Formats: sequence, structure tokens, C-alpha cells
Amino acid sequence: MSPDTQTTSTGLELVVDVGPVAHGGHCVARHEGRVVFVRHGIPGERVRVRLTDAEEKAKFWRADVVEVLDASPDRVPHFWRTADSASSWAHGRPPVGGAELGHMSLQRQRSLKSEVLAEQLSRLAGVELSPDVEAVGQASKTDDGGAGLAWRTRASFGVTQSGRLGMHAHRSDQVIPVQAMPLAVDGINALRLWDVDLQGIERVEVAAPANGSRPLVLLAPAPGTRAKRLNSILAQLPADVSVASYDPLKNETLQLRGRTWVQESAAGHDYRVTGAGFWQIHRDAPDTLVGAVTGFLHEGGFLEPGAAVADLYAGAGLFTAPLADAVGETGSVLSVEGAPGTSRDARKNLHGAPQVEIVQGKVERVLRQRPRQFDALILDPPRAGAGKAVVSQLIASSPRAIAYVSCDPSSFARDIGYFQEGGWQLAGLRAFDLYPHTHHLETVALLTPRS
Repeated sequence: MSPDTQTTSTGLELVVDVGPVAHGGHCVARHEGRVVFVRHGIPGERVRVRLTDAEEKAKFWRADVVEVLDASPDRVPHFWRTADSASSWAHGRPPVGGAELGHMSLQRQRSLKSEVLAEQLSRLAGVELSPDVEAVGQASKTDDGGAGLAWRTRASFGVTQSGRLGMHAHRSDQVIPVQAMPLAVDGINALRLWDVDLQGIERVEVAAPANGSRPLVLLAPAPGTRAKRLNSILAQLPADVSVASYDPLKNETLQLRGRTWVQESAAGHDYRVTGAGFWQIHRDAPDTLVGAVTGFLHEGGFLEPGAAVADLYAGAGLFTAPLADAVGETGSVLSVEGAPGTSRDARKNLHGAPQVEIVQGKVERVLRQRPRQFDALILDPPRAGAGKAVVSQLIASSPRAIAYVSCDPSSFARDIGYFQEGGWQLAGLRAFDLYPHTHHLETVALLTPRS
């Protein structure tokens, strides 16, 4: 065993030099020829790590930094002790997930995200670009880049065996108790859910709209939890908060108090979003993304009065409403969403726009059953991306342009490669840091036929 290797009561520790960033929130290091994916480090640092996933025959290992021996100038004190790797492991437990880049400056976070996006585009699509990841909201208005905190309008929590609010460690079923969520808006922290006895609950979802409207707490009960237990929890929550029970397997939301939905606002419109329905979690994300999408389409002349457009994976209608404004009553907007509840929300949100047709169903099925010509398509698929079959259908529908919104650089780059194989090109690209202190980013691309 080398002098830089030691066995502790909590596992094996190694000293490694942190290499380049990789997609997924870690950097690449090597130990005796084996790749080690290191979280909580910065490229160029020398660190001591604790192996967290290290099967002897595995092609690679995973590890957390427990001590920094040679620090990067971009390293800063972590804003959240519960998510700080060295502090957490010093107390005998892993850090919670969801703030894996909190140990570095926001500027360095964005530069690393730019590197990841560039690498994915080069490797998966053959596109050589170095796009800057843009700061949004308060982080873009202050000289120091802001703190990057209090931006989440939605948060998901686990519950410990003793009934306390918690969050999961990375790649683990272990739930760590929490006493705050610094990335969440004040409306979530003000609920003080960590003071509530949550015995009988497996998961808690919270939505606190940035417009200040009534928050919603979703409780996912464990099997066999009785109504008396739910009523006890209800009595511990503020009276002005909506509360509902939620069955994630059946996707059912049942009212306990107040509403089963929240009212969101963006781009001059109000939106009803039911239960666990999708909505962008950064308080400034909806307006930022709508501005980027409509900006690309307006500048290219693809979004004008009378145009025919489609909003695919449309959710509750975030993009559909401003598209309807742009095309006017002489144009048309097709809104396609697979989730029945979210599609019903879109129908309520767009009931006053006669130029909008809302269809619930899978994008590939709807496009196959309703072939038509479009001036532009808006594509905002889930993290897995659109995939080759859907991309082929989109190309076959012969739109003049496609605006592609993505939250994952890997699936995004893969799909860009499919578009290029079909004779399309990447005509514009913007990237946004909508998830500060995490490895995630959002991209908005403009795609057009080469001809």
C-alpha cells in the first residue's frame, strides 16, 4: 500500500490530483491507472478523498473529497455545512446532494459548465463551440456574481426514520436531517418543515411560487398511514398553506386543505400548475427561457402574426401562451403534452386563446396522427431528450426552424447530432446557469435546415 493510501474506520482514503471536469458533477482523477470520479474537488487541486463506490473489479471508482491539500484559488467556504463534503465526513456521514459545486466560486462553476457543454457537443455532435454559460436573476446584477442562493421555488425532501425532514446523500437511500435549504426561496424555508413530525410520510414536495401566491405542500404517505396521522401533520403546518397528499405511483393528488395547485406567473401570463406538475424551479427561469426562445424565433422571422407553430412537451403552457400572443388569432399553436394532469392545466391556462389547440398524448404519436406544416416548433423534452425517432419525425414535418430547450448537455448534444445527420444545423445557442451550486445547466438552441 502506497504512503498516500490509508485505511480508516469509514473506508479507504487516497491522495489524488484532481483532473478535468466531467458531465455529472464530478472531476476525473486517477489512482494506479484506475479512473476515480471525484466530487467536491476543483481541477488542479491535490486532495485526500474517501472512496464511496469502489468494487475491486469495477472499471472506475467514486469518491468524495475529505481534505484539500493544495487548494484552487477558486475554492470558497461552502455556504451549507450539511452539503460540505469535508465537514460532513468529519462527522461520520456523507453530504446531502443538490449543492455539489458549492465549494467553488460561481464564476468557476459557470466556466466548468461551459467546458462540459463544449465537450459533449464536440464528442456527440461533432460541433466545436465554446458557449458561455450566462448568469440569470440576481446573480447577473451584482459585481461579485451574487451568492447564487434562494432561487428554488420547488424542493423535494425525504423523511428520516424518526420522522424528521431530510435530503438524500448522493447515490444513496440514506436521508440526512436538514435544518434549512439555502437554495430555496424564503417561502419554502419560512414553512419550517424541519420542525414538523413527519412520521408516516415518505416524501415531501414543496412549491412556493416566486409571485408570492399560496404555497403548496405535497405529502407522499407511506403505505398504511392513516387519516389521523395526516391530520396531525396538517395541524402543524401554517394555516395559509395548501396541503395535499400525493401518490407518485398513481400520480394522484388529494386535497387535504386549500388548493391542489399553485398559481405561477411568467411572460405576462398566469398559469395553474397542479400537484407535482412540471414548472421551472429557478425563480427567474420561466421569463429567461421564454425570452431566449421567442428571441431566436422573432429574430429569424419564424414567429410572426399568422404563423403556425407547435409547442411539444408543452407542460402547463409556459411557452404556449406567449406563442399565442405572437401569432395572433390569425395564427395557430398546437400544444402537445403527455401527462394528463398537466395537459388539463394547459387547457385551463389557455382557455381564452382560440388559436391554441391542446392535445394530450405522446409527441411521436400526435405528430404521426396529425401531420401538418409548421413554421416553427418548440421542443422542451424531459432530461432524456427527444431521441432519434422523434427527431426524425420533427425533420419530416419540414418546419422552417426548431427552438430546442434542454436541461441535460449529454442528451442535448446527442440529439443535435441526429439533427445534423438529417441535414439540419445549429444556428444559435445560449446556455444559462439556472441551477447555481449544482452541475446542471439549461440550453436553448435554434436549429434550421442547411438548405
